[in-house]
Amino acid sequence: MTGELRLMAMDEDDLAVLSAHTQDAVLHVGDMLYQPKERRFILALHRFDWVRAEAHLRVQAGLHFEHVRKAALHGFCQDRPEDILNLLSIAFVPGDAPSGEIILTFSGGCAVKLDVECIEARLADLGPRWPCKHAPEHERRAP
Repeated sequence: MTGELRLMAMDEDDLAVLSAHTQDAVLHVGDMLYQPKERRFILALHRFDWVRAEAHLRVQAGLHFEHVRKAALHGFCQDRPEDILNLLSIAFVPGDAPSGEIILTFSGGCAVKLDVECIEARLADLGPRWPCKHAPEHERRAP
């Protein structure tokens, strides 16, 4: 695969880069998994390729967070695994350094909050790109 994305986040700045590359990714609720024994939270998602935005492409990607002590869901239920979520952003709220919360914000007021010992995340493209009809659009706010 050409242009395969592989990123690692170890601090807030790195996490902002991951957030930019996963903005408007879509996934099923059932494509998220918390592994408490491994202290890992995993998502399989279809991210929009913002680097080639004019081509309107999506790609399957894997995203995982390490050192997760707890995961909390807000605004959706795991008992509806086929429901679709649209990822808007990933942010870090510091606690007692280096711990804090990683918050994955989805459209419709949904969120996942991960209580982490520190920031460690990885994003990797897992397959070929495919065309989608439209690029994601966002409301433009007046200055």
